[in-house]
Amino acid sequence: MQTAPETTETISWQHFDQTDIRVGTIVEVNDFPEARKPAYKLLVDLGPLGLKRSSAQITKLYTKEELVGKQVLCVTNLGKKQIGKYISEVLVTGFEDENKDIVLAQPASKVPNGSKLM
Repeated sequence: MQTAPETTETISWQHFDQTDIRVGTIVEVNDFPEARKPAYKLLVDLGPLGLKRSSAQITKLYTKEELVGKQVLCVTNLGKKQIGKYISEVLVTGFEDENKDIVLAQPASKVPNGSKLM
């Protein structure tokens, strides 16, 4: 069994609490041919926070069709990020697998859009 690397820095609970991680449902997926690495343009319904745009490099493991309706965890307070001519408003989270492909972080059961990670 391989051991996980140690964390590089400890943060306070107050610092962690400032990170706003919410669940949202992907409602639209489009190709993003202008991106340097293969990616999709996503539109995510975050309930009371509204519809937010994101870009995600998840084309290896997910088709556009299977992403629609999928709930994902999003960091909502990082500010906007310009990726080419596209503005990403939230960060859709995930983990690298053994091939360095991104596996989406998702709740185990359906929860209301906009619910905050506690």
